[in-house]
Amino acid sequence: MKRDKYKRPQTASGAARLKTSAMIASIADDDQPVKTAPFGHSLVEAALARPEIVGMSADLAKYTDLHIFAQACPDRFYQMGMAEQLLMGAAAGMAREGFVPFATTYAVFASRRAYDFICMAIAEENLNVKIVCALPGLTTGYGPSHQATEDLAIFRGLPNLTIIDPCDALEIEQAVPAIADHQGPVYMRLLRGKVPLVLDRYGYRFEIGKARILVDGADILLIASGLMTMRALEAAEQLAQQGIRVAVLHVSTIKPLDRETILAEALKPGRPVIVAENHTVIGGLGEAVAALLLRHGFSGRFRQIGLPDEFLDAGALPTLHERYGLSAARVADTIRTWLGGRERRPS
Repeated sequence: MKRDKYKRPQTASGAARLKTSAMIASIADDDQPVKTAPFGHSLVEAALARPEIVGMSADLAKYTDLHIFAQACPDRFYQMGMAEQLLMGAAAGMAREGFVPFATTYAVFASRRAYDFICMAIAEENLNVKIVCALPGLTTGYGPSHQATEDLAIFRGLPNLTIIDPCDALEIEQAVPAIADHQGPVYMRLLRGKVPLVLDRYGYRFEIGKARILVDGADILLIASGLMTMRALEAAEQLAQQGIRVAVLHVSTIKPLDRETILAEALKPGRPVIVAENHTVIGGLGEAVAALLLRHGFSGRFRQIGLPDEFLDAGALPTLHERYGLSAARVADTIRTWLGGRERRPS
């Protein structure tokens, strides 16, 4: 199935013509199945069964899909204003009183602006706060002020904090009740609005701390999280047409890593390991996997596909994903380059 959203009408020279005139917020293809606001709807469903769940926002409920919860449960919704540090401190207080607060904002504001409050008020006390943040990595075109390209690096070193990077609408729906049941603080990256539906084709079921092979292949192991799992699956389809068999391992829990599954797949002989992530190559999933493999004697080929260690440009998302190598076509091209142009034929 052809699912490359970045294949555009071509210019006379054959180069793809990419939109650059508008900020495009959606990562879904025009003909791709989507669900609207899966986080908001799933939180409402969880809250109907659990009266201790409350929703909290720092003036961004509409932009984190928490407005769905606010409309359904107005007496359990708290608007804290444009004050992310207050949001995290108040969420800690709610947790101390037995509530399960879902605190939502943009990932840049949680990771950069409110980090010390998350550390001292929530993580150190191991409180039951769920921090759910939109615009992770390169999912907005509005430049470094809104692009949380380093949030995983910031949070991975924080003790007691579970970190989730879901791939699609199905996983978000499944992750909400799972993190509500989990005892302790959670940071979850959020895809908002019209979110692609991908994992239903693989019979996927989310479980905290568990990675899963979605597609098997003998030539390459491609490990991915978040929206890059979707891109990895698309790239694997493209490469399969050239006889390159790619296994895709989806790792939605960044911390704690599913070390057993990752090692079992990565240590199979003869497959280069590539990690694709919607995050800077510094301090995210790629380096976490690299360190794990190094500690367990991995001696094969290892590569990362991720964002560069720099502040990114503003612009339309398709243009930026092409520029920084996150589109399915660019992922496939990068893998082909690393393989040295070598093609394998299906057995």
